[in-house]
Amino acid sequence: MEEKTVKKEKIFRSSIYATALVGLAAFLVFSILAAVTFGNADLSLKDVYSVILYKIFHIKSMASYSEGAIHDVVWLIRLPRVLLALAVGMALSVCGVVMQAIVQNPLADPYVLGISSGASFGATLAIMLGIGSFLGGNSVGLCAFIGAMLTSFAVIAIANMGGKATSAKLILAGMAISAVCSAFSNFVIYITNDKNGATEVMKWTMGSLAGANWSRVSVMLPVTLVCVVLFWTQYRNLNLMLLGDEVSITLGTDLHRFRTAYLILSSVMVGFAVYCAGVIGFVGLVIPHVVRILFGTDHCRLIPLSALLGSSFLIWCDVACRVILKNSEMPIGVLVSIIGAPCFIYLLVRKSYGFGGKKG
Repeated sequence: MEEKTVKKEKIFRSSIYATALVGLAAFLVFSILAAVTFGNADLSLKDVYSVILYKIFHIKSMASYSEGAIHDVVWLIRLPRVLLALAVGMALSVCGVVMQAIVQNPLADPYVLGISSGASFGATLAIMLGIGSFLGGNSVGLCAFIGAMLTSFAVIAIANMGGKATSAKLILAGMAISAVCSAFSNFVIYITNDKNGATEVMKWTMGSLAGANWSRVSVMLPVTLVCVVLFWTQYRNLNLMLLGDEVSITLGTDLHRFRTAYLILSSVMVGFAVYCAGVIGFVGLVIPHVVRILFGTDHCRLIPLSALLGSSFLIWCDVACRVILKNSEMPIGVLVSIIGAPCFIYLLVRKSYGFGGKKG
C-alpha cells in the first residue's frame, strides 16, 4: 500500500510539473506577443503582427510593412527589447539558482561575487574618465562586462588561496572585492567632480533595456540558452551542493572543480546581462525562491521553471516601465526592486518555507 501511495504521489508531482512547464512556456509566448504591442507609438495589432509576419515569412501581401516608421518601431525597437528582456530575465534567474546552490546560501543572487560592483566600476571608468572610448558606442557596456568578468575571476582566485574554495570563502571574497570596487568607483566620481557624468553612472546602475538592438540580442540570447541547457544537465551536482562538500565527498563526488566551472559560466552570463541591460537586482533572488516554494528544491525542475518564470517576469516589468510614466521611462532596476523587496520580505516571514529541503 505504501509503495502504491508513493508511486501515485510521484505521478501526481510529475503531472503538476509537466503542466507548470507547459503553462509557463505558453505564458512566455503570450508575453512576447503581447509585450510587443505596448509602447509610446499608437500602433494597431494588425500593424504590429503584420511587420513580424512579413519579416519572418516574407508574405508578399504584407510587403508594404517591409520598411517605414511602423516597421522600424516594431522590428528595430520593440521586438529586440522584448527578446532582450527574455534573455536577461532567464540569465539572472538561472544564475540566482546556481549561485544559491554554490554558496549554500538562500540570500545569494547573481551579484554575490561582487560582479555588480565590478561592472559599476568599469562603467564608471568609461563614463567619467573616457576609458574604452575607442570601443565606440558600446564602450560603457563593454567596460562594465570586462569589470564584471575581472571581478569574478579575482574572487575565484582569492577564494582558492590557501586551499580549495568553499562557499564561505567565496562569499567573503565577494564582499571584500565588492567593497573595493565600490570604494574606487566613488573615488573616481569624487575626484572628477562631473555632475552630469555622476548622473549617467547612477542611471546606468539602475538598469535599462532601452539600448536593445538585434546585435545585442544575437549575442545575449544564444549565450543564455546554451548556459541554461548546460546547467540543466548538471542538476545532480547542484543538488549535491545543497548537502555540502563533506556529504558530497562521502558520496564519491568532489565538487571543487564543478563549483569553479559553474562560477565561471555564471559570471559569463551575468557579465553579458550587465553589458546589455546594466544592473538589475532581485530577479535572481526572488524568482528561484518562488519556484522552490511551489515545486521544491530539485534543480532538474527548478532550473527550467525559473528560466521561464524569470523571462516572463522581466518582460512584463519592462512593459510596466514603458507605460507607467507618460512620455518617460522608469529604470527597470527601480521597478524590479519595488516589486521584489516586498515579495522577498514575505518569503522570509513564511514559516513553512526552507532552503535545501529544510523548513524553518
